[in-house]
Amino acid sequence: MCPAPAFQRRENSQYVINARGGGPIFPGRRPDAPMEPDLCGSSGGIALLPAGLPGNRSVARVQRFMEQFLQQLLNGLAVGGIYALVALGYTMVYGVLKLINFAHGDLFTIGAYLGLTLLVSCNFSGMLSPMLAVLAVFVMVALLVAIIGFLLERTAYRPLRNANRLSAVVSALGASIFFQNAIMLIYGARFYVYPDYLRPDFTVHLFGLAVPGVRLLVIAASVILMLGLWAFIQRSRTGAAIRAVAIDPGAAQLMGINVDRIISLVFLIGPGLGGAAGLMVGIYYGQIDFTMGWTYGLKAFTAAILGGIGNIPGAMLGGLLLGVIEALAAGYIAIAWKDAIAFLVLILILIIRPTGILGERTADKL
Repeated sequence: MCPAPAFQRRENSQYVINARGGGPIFPGRRPDAPMEPDLCGSSGGIALLPAGLPGNRSVARVQRFMEQFLQQLLNGLAVGGIYALVALGYTMVYGVLKLINFAHGDLFTIGAYLGLTLLVSCNFSGMLSPMLAVLAVFVMVALLVAIIGFLLERTAYRPLRNANRLSAVVSALGASIFFQNAIMLIYGARFYVYPDYLRPDFTVHLFGLAVPGVRLLVIAASVILMLGLWAFIQRSRTGAAIRAVAIDPGAAQLMGINVDRIISLVFLIGPGLGGAAGLMVGIYYGQIDFTMGWTYGLKAFTAAILGGIGNIPGAMLGGLLLGVIEALAAGYIAIAWKDAIAFLVLILILIIRPTGILGERTADKL
């Protein structure tokens, strides 16, 4: 009959579990000294094996690999969710106007700065708990940036609706430069840091991993917004009108759809999602600057192309995929190569499938 479990006996409290190999180390004995394994499974069914056994080392390596992989995967999903939200603005505008809104990345930056201003200046944290304050500012930022996007369409794009496409592209670039310099003039050309007390500071244990709570919140918020937009586009009459305008604006107008109103609505939804994503970046990384819109805008545009430009599910898939590729490249190869590897994957996919993973916009895909 086997004796009582070793670590349950007071006299055997000297046992120390080797974190690397899982084997017990006895006081006064070299860690590499040979010892007899506990074949009785004294730990309640888990036999303590010597750390030096090859099988133990292999199990430890596999465990470390899986832990690192899951951490990088969750990080990639968080960043990819942000890319996807910004990419949705690009793909929706392109769907209805066949125009790349180059100012969209700067609207994303405005959302990050507005979020910081509202959280700090309006003292929401003093009236509400940090979580409720962030939620309230999240809604306010989305609405404010949506209004800015609406005004942008009325002033920079609608007057050029019937002009050649190059004029609209120049107008978009001019709007981007204007927004970037306006942010620099108001806030200055320096980095801003989100206060730590406004950022969620808790840890969730998931599958044995200690995952930062802010990472899970960013993933959850991204998924909720993406699913909400998809349901709105697919299940509502207004969403059907948006799809009709994206397919054939002339036919949609003959069917009684107000095309101008639909385009204005698209410029409310896209920038609103971009502004919310900007706030999420500030909370996730804790640092923002006035040039961040260019970087995230380029990545989001890449994600839209990767999934299929003009295709809403494609933008979601492209953003998540791009974020995961970057995270895995940074974790297993080198962080300096993550952008190069992401764009290399984009090139390879476009060579194989020029219209993107899910293809171009069609009636049932938008």
